[in-house]
Amino acid sequence: MFWKSRRRNKKPVRVYMDGCFDMMHYGHCNALRQARALGDQLIVGVVSDAEIIANKGPPVTPLHERLIMVNAVKWVDEVIPEAPYAITEEFMKKLFDEYKIDYIIHGDDPCVLPDGTDAYAHAKKAGRYKQIKRTEGVSSTDIVGRMLLCVRERSISDSHNHSSLQRQFSNGHSPKFEAGASAASGTRISHFLPTSRRIVQFSNGRGPGPDSRIVYIDGAFDLFHAGHVEILRLARSLGDFLLVGIHTDQTVSATRGSHRPIMNLHERSLSVLACRYVDEVIIGAPWEVSKDMITTFDISLVVHGTVAENNDFQKEQCNPYAVPISMGIFKILESTLDITTTTIIRRIVANHEAYQKRNEKKGESEKRYYEDKTHVSGD
Repeated sequence: MFWKSRRRNKKPVRVYMDGCFDMMHYGHCNALRQARALGDQLIVGVVSDAEIIANKGPPVTPLHERLIMVNAVKWVDEVIPEAPYAITEEFMKKLFDEYKIDYIIHGDDPCVLPDGTDAYAHAKKAGRYKQIKRTEGVSSTDIVGRMLLCVRERSISDSHNHSSLQRQFSNGHSPKFEAGASAASGTRISHFLPTSRRIVQFSNGRGPGPDSRIVYIDGAFDLFHAGHVEILRLARSLGDFLLVGIHTDQTVSATRGSHRPIMNLHERSLSVLACRYVDEVIIGAPWEVSKDMITTFDISLVVHGTVAENNDFQKEQCNPYAVPISMGIFKILESTLDITTTTIIRRIVANHEAYQKRNEKKGESEKRYYEDKTHVSGD
């Protein structure tokens, strides 16, 4: 009894992780999952736009969108907006005293300031620093490059053979990049290899209850953004269990052009699974919502947002939602944010030069960091 009482009164371990979380992807989510596993409560600091501009260059997504994204990750307990890029002694004291943080967490990749110094030096010195493993195969820089590649490929497809390009993208690769091209942009097509273990780590591991009202929504969910999060939040509020259908790469290419998707099926699935409003996903959902599918998954309501890449489905002869419409279980949801995947791509293209400089700046800082480390170890 005494042992149980002690355990009940034990103070929860609070861990802190910060980041820019710009163009948030499954790598960020996996880092937050790992950080949460090191404690009982995860507090996340989201760096301000001004701090990102000063240290890295312009962010693609503004602070209010990044806060929506981080708040929606199911492993996050609290969020601190406008956190500083570097953990100063003053901010570290605030974390320990005000937020009752026990440990500060970061990935095993270097986080260096423009002067080449370690952004987590104070936390390491205080003995309150813990490290997690970086997720291989993805980074924001990599995704920017994929977008620029797709924009280039799209302009090529306008003047060259469109069908061969469609075949390349339907298979999720481009021969040019398999050979290691695009050294200038430092980008490659994703070589992310999904494992059942990673999918299980991201899954809720529970199904709907016997009387659950199951809501279904489908889409590409490419470059998972704040607009996606908000429509998923609204969809979840209409039932007890949210089932999300994620279309195959081939379906996305066929409906949105050979230059899409930017992220492959499994990358998109992990991003959606990490969202706290989502209970389950169908990896590779069919384009049309059939009667058989509605019966199999016991779907009570099928929904679709007003803001989407393509909302012409109601005018089409083969409306993918014809069956749920005929059954009276289809509902259009008013999207709260006017953001699509194209919005994100346009932001990148409009600031192409600034993003290139940002990537160069990051490379120079990391080079100085490693040079300093080599010099110290040489002594």
